[in-house]
Amino acid sequence: METLFRISGALTKRDAKRLTKAIRSGTVGPTTLYYAGVTAPIIGAGMALISRSALDKVAVGPYWVTMISAFVAAMAGIVWYLIFMRWSYRHMHGRAGEMQQETNVELRDDALIVRRGLVETHIDWDAIDEIKSTRSYTLVCFDGAEPLMLPHDWFGEKTACEIFMRRLGQGMKAA
Repeated sequence: METLFRISGALTKRDAKRLTKAIRSGTVGPTTLYYAGVTAPIIGAGMALISRSALDKVAVGPYWVTMISAFVAAMAGIVWYLIFMRWSYRHMHGRAGEMQQETNVELRDDALIVRRGLVETHIDWDAIDEIKSTRSYTLVCFDGAEPLMLPHDWFGEKTACEIFMRRLGQGMKAA
């Protein structure tokens, strides 16, 4: 007869923020960097043409037309890049139903079962890559799935947390 170990709980905003910091390497994603890097030069080039056209209509020498339009173009590109980067910072923490639904975690002899709402995921012990523990939570990293955060608050008492984590570590080592 197999011994089951179960915990459940919902991530708080603080937990989701910790999870985000633990798994993300930056505050902006690669798509944001791409679009900021593509649009800033286009805006700069557009401003260079506009300023050149305006300066051509005034009695300004060709040297100053080139210098002023280049300066305006550079400033426009830099300002756009900075504004775009600021607008695109990731402010939301948590994915899908992580914040609204309770997560149930069950350790079985053959797998780790994670259930959130109507979705149940069976994760073989072999899929666990790493278990990182801190003072307030444990992060379980998988091959082929998003990491799972287990806040130590979900256990209620310290001994229950230690027993669960010991069993989790044994399952990973046995695989």
